[in-house]
Amino acid sequence: MSRAVRYETFGGPEVLKLREIPEPHAGAGEVRVRVAAVGLNPMDWLLSSVPETAQQFGITLPSGFATDFAGTVDEVGEGVRGFTVGDRVYGGATGRAAADLLVVDPAGADTLLRTPAKISDEVASTLPVAGRTALAALAAIDVKADDTILIGGAAGGVGIFAIQLAKLAGARVIGTASEGTHDFLRQFGVDPVTYGPGLEGRVRAMAPDGVSAAADLHGADAAEAALALGVPPERISTIAAGPNPPGGVRSTTGFHAQPEDLKRITDAIVTGGITVPIAATFPIQQIQEAVRLQAGGHVHGKIVVTL
Repeated sequence: MSRAVRYETFGGPEVLKLREIPEPHAGAGEVRVRVAAVGLNPMDWLLSSVPETAQQFGITLPSGFATDFAGTVDEVGEGVRGFTVGDRVYGGATGRAAADLLVVDPAGADTLLRTPAKISDEVASTLPVAGRTALAALAAIDVKADDTILIGGAAGGVGIFAIQLAKLAGARVIGTASEGTHDFLRQFGVDPVTYGPGLEGRVRAMAPDGVSAAADLHGADAAEAALALGVPPERISTIAAGPNPPGGVRSTTGFHAQPEDLKRITDAIVTGGITVPIAATFPIQQIQEAVRLQAGGHVHGKIVVTL
């Protein structure tokens, strides 16, 4: 037998249960991973709590939980190339990652990548969704060294990658966050600004020469402020403002970046150009507590569940 997080009805964290299930095995073209860590994302609890969102991703009940994982290959099915037993790997398997043993299809809808030797399983498990989303949000607006960029939701799971990628590109970064998060953002060379009503005026005072680009990683407030500040719509991206964001700005998702693009982030982690703040780590037995913290929306960095 093996363990996996399951839910049989949609709802809050209380619907998530750690169950014993029959041990899965890798079939032809598949790889089985012994999971060591699972990185949580806001989308995980949206899938388990909002039926309409789950339907968009093909999630039906009963379902597994979480997407991002890291661990070690312990079975390789017939016909698989590029992976062998003992390889350290990380990747994504939508709605299935929180399990002792995870069977993935690396040539299909799942993502499976080798974990660099100098990166821990905990850090690797934070990368697939948030890293790809940050890469896509910045690529959509072509951030350059002479930019002053406004990043909304700068301290969140995607934001911690976006602010550091923008800094690596040489841009000045102004990041929106609650006041209690400002010192955290300053550690990354970000100029923090409080979100909420009056954002446009506060940013204008901080950047009298103007803002040239924006990436809104939490709703649409930062995108609307950027439009009001005269930033062209084609230089504003959003990830959570729906398919029709305000003013014709660019709507992006992690699917707009390829899995192999994550090498930019792993290379930067290895060389010290990017650090991944892990806000909290929970054992799998405390999955409900981990999701409650994630859903609270005020986490500085990533939450990881260990197995």
